[in-house]
Amino acid sequence: MNIIDFENINVGYDEKIVLKDINLKIKQKEHWAILGANGSGKSTLMKLIQSEIHPRRTSKFKKEILGKSIYSVFELRKSLGIITNDLHNYFAKEGSFLIGYNVVLSGHYSSIGVYTFQDFSQEQLNKAKEVMSFLEIEHLKDKKVNEMSTGELRKCIVGRALIHSPKAFILDEPTVGLDIKAQINFIKMLKKLSKEASIILVTHHLEEIFEEIDNIALIHNNTIYKQGKKEELLTSENLSTIFDTKIQVNEKNNRYFIEEIL
Repeated sequence: MNIIDFENINVGYDEKIVLKDINLKIKQKEHWAILGANGSGKSTLMKLIQSEIHPRRTSKFKKEILGKSIYSVFELRKSLGIITNDLHNYFAKEGSFLIGYNVVLSGHYSSIGVYTFQDFSQEQLNKAKEVMSFLEIEHLKDKKVNEMSTGELRKCIVGRALIHSPKAFILDEPTVGLDIKAQINFIKMLKKLSKEASIILVTHHLEEIFEEIDNIALIHNNTIYKQGKKEELLTSENLSTIFDTKIQVNEKNNRYFIEEIL
């Protein structure tokens, strides 16, 4: 089954085209990075996946997620663990009174918070504990959001997404706001999650692309410039094009980094 199957998709607001000729197929158990500069169309592509925006119906296209062209928002949230900075910021602002356990538990109803009218079964309560144990964040169980670091809250939000055992995690710029130690720990957690579900990482940071990710889609000028295997696409020439500056890319132990801006 395909996680994502997009063919001939164009998205626009009024007369402006914000995504053009999008063709992307991501199979279950594959790990992908969607890499591009700020303003290239990555965030718009995320909105398309989340059905916050829709294709223009001016031509024949295909838009299927998990093999379906029609699905409810709640079904989508259960099947895909979507983690964005907007969600993080919303929890930081509106859910600052929550403890870590309740952040994770709220995933059962996709709510921001836990409420008395929500009837949680013992199985659901236990699942939240199991998720926190799996992610090694039991120490955050009773810690309030307003006392957490950015990295701690980000991990709890991942736990919230994991509560439904999704088939894929889609993460938008997941290490934004994290210090170096927190970034390293967060990537370690993603590597662990990659054994459970597909990872789709949306980023402009080359160093976030960890070893298990072996497929790349390069976004440039609101379209998919190139897509394919990591070792074929993460070249100095390709990245110089999509970031519009001449750079030297090197690889070590299946991790890629920018060595020099020329």
